[in-house]
Amino acid sequence: MGTLGKLLEIKNIETFYKLVYALRGVSLSVEEGTITAILGNNGAGKSTILKTVVGLLDDQPDKGTIEFMGQRIDGKNPEVIVRMGLSYVPEGREIFEELSVKENLLMGAYVRKDRMGIKQDFERIYGYFPVLGQRRDQWAGTLSGGEQQMLAIGRAIMNRPKLLLLDEPSLGLSPLLVREIFGIIRTINHAGVTILLVEQNARMALAVSDFGLILENGRFVMKGNAKEMMKDKDVREFYMGMRSAESAKGYQRWKRKKRWR
Repeated sequence: MGTLGKLLEIKNIETFYKLVYALRGVSLSVEEGTITAILGNNGAGKSTILKTVVGLLDDQPDKGTIEFMGQRIDGKNPEVIVRMGLSYVPEGREIFEELSVKENLLMGAYVRKDRMGIKQDFERIYGYFPVLGQRRDQWAGTLSGGEQQMLAIGRAIMNRPKLLLLDEPSLGLSPLLVREIFGIIRTINHAGVTILLVEQNARMALAVSDFGLILENGRFVMKGNAKEMMKDKDVREFYMGMRSAESAKGYQRWKRKKRWR
């Protein structure tokens, strides 16, 4: 989709998470209509970025600002942020296991009052994920891992978000389900939802994204067009499982060469 301007802008954020200096002067912009992927290894700070944006950390950012649709949201209550049009799918899904599929989806629309629109969105979600329609009355806790991930994404879409934050949507899924989930992510984006994606599966993330960023130890070390990043020799070696017999010393030289602040 074509870009229409900055939907989310993070400027020089510094954040502590569980007494750890997690983000060190992080800045990024998410253009409306795009998919932006944040890549990096475990502990790099990827999930902390999303939690900081949506206001889920106990402490506010120690430094920096976050703007959504031109309005400051750093320091705001998560419910206020959700009502502004931002939805978040956490790592691990966090569905309501003792509620039905339909009840879980309805929870995603709790800030809405338009009954007809909610009814239409149920059908839209069932169109994206037919298995959820088939199991709408089934307890969510009895679904497979892949089905629970579909439900978590569907629940977030019920808010009709302008921006969707996805944290590790491929975690624990089979390769076949990963391809299916990422196909739906692309479809949701084409329907008009801007997406900020945190993901360890660099190959799949970059394949569906417009822009990519690589996070190392709380700092971005590389950014660019996602398709161009897929062609980068170092990205292919260090993040897409195509590493040759490079030494750890060579890897550190690459990080220093790519680092930007």
